[in-house]
Amino acid sequence: MVITDTGTLARAEAGTARAALTFPSVICLSDGALLASCHAGSSKDSDDASVELFRSSNRGRTWTASGRPFTDMEVGGRRGTFKVCYLTELQQGVLIACLMWIDRQTYSGKPLFNGETEGCLPMEIMLAESEDGGQTWSPLRVMQMPEEIGPPSLTNPILELDDGSLAMSIETNKHYQDDSKWYQRVVLFHSTDGGQTWGEPITAGQDPSGRIFSWDLRLGVAPDGRIGSFSWTYDNDTNEYLNIHRRISSDGGRTWTAPEDLGFPDQASHPAILPDGRVVLAWVDRFGSRSIKARLASAIDAPFEPTTEVVLYEHDTDAATATDDTGALLEEMSVWSFGLPYCESLPDGDVLVLYYAGTEEVLDVRWARLRIDD
Repeated sequence: MVITDTGTLARAEAGTARAALTFPSVICLSDGALLASCHAGSSKDSDDASVELFRSSNRGRTWTASGRPFTDMEVGGRRGTFKVCYLTELQQGVLIACLMWIDRQTYSGKPLFNGETEGCLPMEIMLAESEDGGQTWSPLRVMQMPEEIGPPSLTNPILELDDGSLAMSIETNKHYQDDSKWYQRVVLFHSTDGGQTWGEPITAGQDPSGRIFSWDLRLGVAPDGRIGSFSWTYDNDTNEYLNIHRRISSDGGRTWTAPEDLGFPDQASHPAILPDGRVVLAWVDRFGSRSIKARLASAIDAPFEPTTEVVLYEHDTDAATATDDTGALLEEMSVWSFGLPYCESLPDGDVLVLYYAGTEEVLDVRWARLRIDD
């Protein structure tokens, strides 16, 4: 793979409610247009945050702002903000948006993660639809979650499976003041009616002992229907990040292979899956080389060959320092100044990678275009 072009999708504005542009994602629509989203706020974790959309008609070389279609709303009388938005195209021009909303009122002024308990603020998952390629959207609706999920984290777009059903990946969390042991897990919800109703949660990743966490699960569907998941893997006993682990499901996410160590750390991107089944995965090595890299695999279950590796971004300050406490680590995420790559395949066979980078004061959304060598 080679990098053929780079640029900035959205520039932050220091000292404003757009100083931190983070959590980028992008989808290539069936008409060839690109629709991207990102979180905008005065910081990565602020109560003035919103979600912005951007559109490109030239394969990501230039971008036009599409505004903030999802205005902050109250849930049960509680004021909140949106953290992240993921988009899925169900058929030409018909999209479903999945958003994570954070309650900013119940624990007013508190950070997203409680460093003492490892709990997080109350959150909700919301859905909306568009029938005109994302120009206009239906009213948002709250997806009702079982109590066992706790505050739900959203880390991936809704998947469209080969049988036409949908799958949504959700990570469980503890409530803000809950100081009990955290048994983190990832679950999938399935829908057979276009996302109007959802079934019961099915576990897609969990260590029953509560030692190993599968954070920020990224998933993609291969041309043969198999799902690949890539987890940011954390050892809660030793308080250290492990290498990225992969699981494969051949039955729509109902059962999974054992986790496979991919041999490189630490936070995976959303994978780009090409029509021929090849996979591009980017990742953040925050505690080692302090860079963002990417590799290519010949299939969803094939090795990511080191010879295909490219460096997308190198940070020009010292690497982050790992802590010896999970709660402190969760709090530190709010000040990390690069990360969250997101890969998407393009109609011409290239791959576009979005990520955020900058300083604590200003964080931009940037992009790199990869040419996949034959």
